[in-house]
Amino acid sequence: MSLATPCGTGESLPTALARMLSPDPVVRSAATDDALREVTHQNTIYEATVPVALYVAAILHHPAVEAGDFGHDAGMPRRRPTLVRLLEWLSATAYDADDECVAIGERHCGKEFLDEYEEMRAFRDVRPAIFCAVHPFLGHDNAEVRDAALVAAIPLAEHPVLTAHRAELVGHACHLLATSTDRYNRDRVLSAMKAWGHDTRDLENAADIAARERYARLKAEGDSWTGGYCEDPPF
Repeated sequence: MSLATPCGTGESLPTALARMLSPDPVVRSAATDDALREVTHQNTIYEATVPVALYVAAILHHPAVEAGDFGHDAGMPRRRPTLVRLLEWLSATAYDADDECVAIGERHCGKEFLDEYEEMRAFRDVRPAIFCAVHPFLGHDNAEVRDAALVAAIPLAEHPVLTAHRAELVGHACHLLATSTDRYNRDRVLSAMKAWGHDTRDLENAADIAARERYARLKAEGDSWTGGYCEDPPF
């Protein structure tokens, strides 16, 4: 394999990707770290991103991934399931190529942004294939898997051929909001529902309202700031 990555041409990717199917959860976890690290840097889509994303989508249902490492030994640190980690990576990558990112790119680089960013355009083209792999996990028995699948499905469903699935995703979103306290997942779901024209006021809890107000305050402060930061902003 010779595909551009953040730090090279991906020579080590085939080995790492193959080891992600190891029956040994320790080997599988380390290989997942190695493979995803190769194509993850600064919210950028690389030449190697699309083949890796399609491979990840293809192995979601592999027995070693789907059924593995949900339990953990008493007294040992909990290892996050490979399936959840892969769904979260697909989600993060989809958000790095979503319509908002395209709009930001066009504001800064002009309307030709997506025409010139071939890697992002290629990822956006394969969103239906990735969605098909993610979709069955919306009904998984494990809540962590269900929620990760939903948050991955949301940006993928921006593709024109997938918008009909939004009504189904809203149903899953309402269930997540009724059962989950995860701040990131709740923010993603609430943001999507609002963007799709749904009134979320009855679904928000006190923590959601506080977070929304905090984000609005930080944005207002950022919009009014004319100086420079001595450190990275805390968001």
